[in-house]
Amino acid sequence: MYEVKPKSPIDYISLAISRVGLALVAVIVAIMFYEVVMRYFFERPTLWVNEMSLWIGGFIYLLSGLYVLQQRGHIRITLLYDSVPRNVQRLFDVISTICIVIFGAMVIHGGMNEAVQKYGRWETFGTAWDPPIPATMKPAIIIVAALIMCQAVANLIADWNETPVPEGVVEDDVIQELRGSYTETVADRHD
Repeated sequence: MYEVKPKSPIDYISLAISRVGLALVAVIVAIMFYEVVMRYFFERPTLWVNEMSLWIGGFIYLLSGLYVLQQRGHIRITLLYDSVPRNVQRLFDVISTICIVIFGAMVIHGGMNEAVQKYGRWETFGTAWDPPIPATMKPAIIIVAALIMCQAVANLIADWNETPVPEGVVEDDVIQELRGSYTETVADRHD
């Protein structure tokens, strides 16, 4: 998989957080496997696996948005974007960054009081296991919204003087890297 190389401190933060999200996927798989074994082989289903997988899945969903933004994988109308000059592309980039920042600010403004209340009273899910999903998810939404705002601004700054590669075109350094690994593989086979 080709990843965009980090260009700013927030990129490193986003990539580190995305690695946590990647590990959390494995945790969900492991606990779901545990549930299947307990339920169908030992006839002792758990109370906590379903809610734990929902809880972890919610965090993965939040963290994946930050990763997609860092990787510039968000939706863009490439037919229009790639057909205009670079100065118009920069205008599109500024407009999209402004929209992201406004949206993030509205999420933070609209959700801050509720997040503080839910965290302050350590609100739980209200089930038999009763995990503190609302008390942790609401503040996480606020934190990730702030990180997404920072990432959008960092992307705008980092990409300002770069010429974007049209959609579907692989950059030269990636091609060279692939050729190098292919050549090494072929050479290893002949040895």
